[in-house]
Amino acid sequence: MPDVALLVPAAGASSRMAPRDKLLEPVDGLPLLRRQVLMALQSRCDVLVTLPLDRPARRAALAGITDHRLHLQDVPDAAEGMAASIRHGADWAANRHAAGLMVVLADMPDLEVRDLKIMLQDFDFKHIYRATDADGTAGHPVIFPAGLFPALKRLSGDEGARALLRSEPVMQLTLPDAHATTDLDTPEAWAAWRARSGR
Repeated sequence: MPDVALLVPAAGASSRMAPRDKLLEPVDGLPLLRRQVLMALQSRCDVLVTLPLDRPARRAALAGITDHRLHLQDVPDAAEGMAASIRHGADWAANRHAAGLMVVLADMPDLEVRDLKIMLQDFDFKHIYRATDADGTAGHPVIFPAGLFPALKRLSGDEGARALLRSEPVMQLTLPDAHATTDLDTPEAWAAWRARSGR
């Protein structure tokens, strides 16, 4: 596998799910965040999980995972939005001299480890690689080459890396079905997904 670091940004507010926390929703018998992190670790890459200071239950959901490749980092500026997690992730990846940073969203329960491996195997270390669903709709994960780490460390706000995705060449990789686009943010979306998937 290429020397790519994985970022699981889990510092968001989950405000549209209140009072529930979408990252603690049960999926495959586990809190979603734990399920996503264990999946990410199966890629055999180092994994950084960014966490908010005000949601200790998220850190607790990862208790007992002893894999040395797992790194947890509190994000004091989490309220700013996705960019805060990406900045921390890019700085961490740069410090360990990674050739790329894959951003694996924590709220996408259809993602599987084989999806991550498809992207890692195709990544050319030069361009942004972005997953699409079977219909060609762009989604996640996204891999950024090391050459864009400085730009990632300058991001701000809740737009994440959208500006970079608009301004840089992006190579697209098709994942099965809606693996790249199933992003569950509301109770209604969760209910519909459970009815459809039986999970």
